[in-house]
Amino acid sequence: MSDSPHGAHGRPPTRAERWAAFRESPFLPATVLLLILAAAAGLFAGSYTYAMAAPTPHTIPAAVLGPHGEPAARRFIDGMEQALDASLALRPYPTRAGAVRAVDEQKVFAVIEATDGGRAITLDVSSASGAGVAQLLGESAVKVSGATGTAVAVRDLKPLQRGDPRGLAIFYISLAAVIIGFVGSIQLSVHARALNPMERIAFTVAYALLGGFTIAAVVDWLLGAVKLPFAESWLILALTMFASGMVFTMFNTLVGRWAMLPTWGLMVLLGNPSSGGAVSWPLLPSPLGTVGRWLPPGASVNAQHTAVYFRGHQHAFPFLVLAGWAVVSGAVFLIWRHRHPGGRPT
Repeated sequence: MSDSPHGAHGRPPTRAERWAAFRESPFLPATVLLLILAAAAGLFAGSYTYAMAAPTPHTIPAAVLGPHGEPAARRFIDGMEQALDASLALRPYPTRAGAVRAVDEQKVFAVIEATDGGRAITLDVSSASGAGVAQLLGESAVKVSGATGTAVAVRDLKPLQRGDPRGLAIFYISLAAVIIGFVGSIQLSVHARALNPMERIAFTVAYALLGGFTIAAVVDWLLGAVKLPFAESWLILALTMFASGMVFTMFNTLVGRWAMLPTWGLMVLLGNPSSGGAVSWPLLPSPLGTVGRWLPPGASVNAQHTAVYFRGHQHAFPFLVLAGWAVVSGAVFLIWRHRHPGGRPT
C-alpha cells in the first residue's frame, strides 16, 4: 500500500480506503485495547465494590436449642432479625452435639440456645465460618439483649487462627493460585509457544504443583500466618492453579489473542468477589453467593477453608468443581487443538 496521503490517481482517499488502511495498521488493535482496558477498569472496581463494600446479610442459617418458641426467646429472635435486617433460618436440633456438628459441616453459622423459659440466651458464633457474620451476630445480640432485657452470653465456637485474625489468609492464597495459574498459562503461550498440546498440559501440571507447594510453604512455614494441613492444602492450591491455567488455554483455543478477556471476566471480575473468601456468602448479594460456588475461585476457597478450620468434614463438591473446569477446559483444548496458536509440526 502506498504511503501517499492521496488515493488512486492522486485523488484524496475515500472513507472506505481510510478505513481499510486503519484496519491494517497497528492502531486498530491498540484502540480496541484502549477501550477494553477502560471498560475493564470500571468493571473491576464495580464488581468488587458491589460485592464487598457494604456486605448485607439476607438469610443466616442458625441452629436453635431449647424452648425457642417461648415469648421471651421469640422476642429476642425477632429483635435479632430486625437488628440484622435479615431473616434467621432457624433449624431446631434436639441436642447440642447435633447443633455443633451442623456448624462443623457448615450448615449453620451460629447456635442459639434458649434456657430459663427463653429468658436467657447463649449465642455460639463461628468466626471460622465467616468472620463478618460472626461479628455482626455478636454485635446485634448485645444490642438486642439491652433492648429486650434478655440475658445473652456470646461465645466463639470456632475462632480464627492467631496469625489470621480477619480470616482473609485463605482468600489471599486462593487468589494467588487463581491469578498465577492463568498468568502461567499466558507466559507459556508467549515464551513457549512451540509446545505441543500434551507438552503444554504437562508443563501446566508442573508449574501448578510447584507453585502450590511454594504458596503453602511461604504462608505456613515461612510466615506462620496459618497452620495448614500441608498435603491437602498443597493439593487444593495445585488443582486450583491447574484449573485456572487450563481455563485460559481453553479460551486461547476458542478466541485466540483475546483469550485474556473471558478468563479475566470469569476468574477475577466474577469468580473472586463471589468466592466467599473476603465476604462470607450470607453477606454477598444473592446471585453472587449462588454462582460463586460453581467457579474455580469459590471452589478453591471452600475446599481450603474446610481443610484448615473444619478438618474431618471436607466435602467432595469443591473438588468436583475444580476437576470439572480442568477436565472440560482440557478436553476443549485437545479437541480443537488445531485452533490453538501454539504448537509445532510433528
